[in-house]
Amino acid sequence: MPPKRGRPIALKLLVLLFVPLMSLVGLWAFAAGLTGGDGLRLLETNSLVRNLATPSEEVVVQMQNERLLAVRYLTGDRLSGQTAKQRGLTDQALQRFRRLAAEQEDLSPEMEAQLRALYTSLEQLPDIRKSVTGPNGRPLDVIAGYSRILDNVFRMHDAMILVPDMSLYAQADAVNTLGEAKEVISRQRAMIVVALDAGRVGRQEREAFVGMVATRRLLFTQALAELDPVLGSSYHDLVRAPVYREFLELEELMRGQASANGLPAAAATWKNDGSALWDAVERSQRQAVTGFVSRVDPAADAVLTKIGIAGGVGLVAVLASIGLSLRFRRRLVRELASLRAAAAELADVRLAGLVERLRTTAHPPETVQVEPLVVNAETAEVRDIVQAFNSVQTTAVQAAVDQARLRHGVSQVFVNLARRNQSLLHRQLLQLDGMERKSENPEELEDLFKLDHLTTRMRRHAESLIILSDQAPGRGWRNPVPILDVVRAAVAEVEEYPRVEIFQPPAVTLVGAAVTDVVHLVAELVENATLFSPPQTRVDVRTTLTPHGLSIEIEDRGLGLSRTEVDELNARLQDTPEFDLAKSDRLGLFVVARLAARHGIRVRLGLSPYGGLTALVALPERLLGEQPAPVG
Repeated sequence: MPPKRGRPIALKLLVLLFVPLMSLVGLWAFAAGLTGGDGLRLLETNSLVRNLATPSEEVVVQMQNERLLAVRYLTGDRLSGQTAKQRGLTDQALQRFRRLAAEQEDLSPEMEAQLRALYTSLEQLPDIRKSVTGPNGRPLDVIAGYSRILDNVFRMHDAMILVPDMSLYAQADAVNTLGEAKEVISRQRAMIVVALDAGRVGRQEREAFVGMVATRRLLFTQALAELDPVLGSSYHDLVRAPVYREFLELEELMRGQASANGLPAAAATWKNDGSALWDAVERSQRQAVTGFVSRVDPAADAVLTKIGIAGGVGLVAVLASIGLSLRFRRRLVRELASLRAAAAELADVRLAGLVERLRTTAHPPETVQVEPLVVNAETAEVRDIVQAFNSVQTTAVQAAVDQARLRHGVSQVFVNLARRNQSLLHRQLLQLDGMERKSENPEELEDLFKLDHLTTRMRRHAESLIILSDQAPGRGWRNPVPILDVVRAAVAEVEEYPRVEIFQPPAVTLVGAAVTDVVHLVAELVENATLFSPPQTRVDVRTTLTPHGLSIEIEDRGLGLSRTEVDELNARLQDTPEFDLAKSDRLGLFVVARLAARHGIRVRLGLSPYGGLTALVALPERLLGEQPAPVG
């Protein structure tokens, strides 16, 4: 039995479970996404290294070589062929860098900003090259021009570090710092060329070189402090090597004696010292970069493995939670549906059938046992509800039996009183009949007739009590009775019988077993017609043969009833309602319904064209006698 209104409990349970399940799924997705993002960023580092870091490192190397050749060109070492060739190599590196950078997707806003800044600085490269071959080219300006471009490259490298692991991030930052220190060494080599060409270190050259020395030493110190022993082993060996100590002596001479007294005799080896350190640093940097990149993939794989394990276990937990929740929902809904079906059976079948049996039985009801409700439920609350329903069922059955006993007792009281009155009234009618035969005084005889008529009406009311108690009146006929006599007998039991006009009925008879009840039924309808119509109007009674029996039509000229009230009365006449003591004003209606149901007679009320009501009594053919009634 589906619910008649409101939302079903299955939907409410689904909504109730939906919120925590979605919260659990959301937390799992958030944790998996947060951890997975770390792994994806580690894997993304490979893409950045391939499309940005490696080609930009090539750009740095070629541009450093081009800067050194440009300075040598300005200091008088006119290596035009080498300079042009190097520029071609630089352009090739830049072209490859731009092409691979364009293929890189999903760049962060910071990366995009640094890449745009690098492209902007690269637009100055043609002007820098023109100043090299022009008449007014200055070595310091050329060094500064190339250095600005390379600084933007290293700022891009800083923004490229996406390693979520702090230890890896520190190593990546240290390796990048060492690369920047290597760039400073390249600038120092160019400054050494300028100093060797001039034979001394000028004021501007000294200031620039002092800044380079401070920057290079600071970068070395910071990077070597962060770099772990494995990645920094070659750098630590380099710091302890003679080539690095010789370069430190070179830096001190450039900052001090060379600026005051001119270049010392040891300056003849400065170029070689710078080249030796450059080669050693380049080897160490290459080893550090290779070692770091080799750590990224295992770290990413480890993170992704953890994500897979945690995400898989979390997903299994989420799916298990969803499965258990849905299973719990289905079981609870199934138990509640069984409970609802059992309750519906109790209300619509068991109790209704019991009440109907108790209402229709003519014998006093005995103690009734009703099978308890049985619902296959595992939930304690549902079992408690089943037990409560069984208690309610027991109480309701007991109440129905007690009510049926009370109704049977009241009915027996009605029957006993009605039988006694019926017996007395019958004796009174016999006595009045004898007195009428003996009396010769017209006035006295008229009074006796009135008293006889009044007694007849009282007998009909007594019989009404018997009929309402589902009993049959004591009087009856064995032989068929003409329908005219039946109608006349019914009219004779009405107080205002002079207002009733009986039209000549067809010559048919009514079986004797139904005469008493039909007389009573017609009398009730005729009396209602006289009571609910003005005293000066008449009530017409017409009788007509139909293909299925006989029709008696009783029509008054009263005020009538509304269509709604007429429909309600017809429904009661058709359904044979149980007599309700609270509606004693409709006593005749209950009596007519009982008599009609007893013989299969159909009674229906309708609106009269004269303004009142028309009662149509349809007698079935089986109630008509086999022989026609004598005419006249």
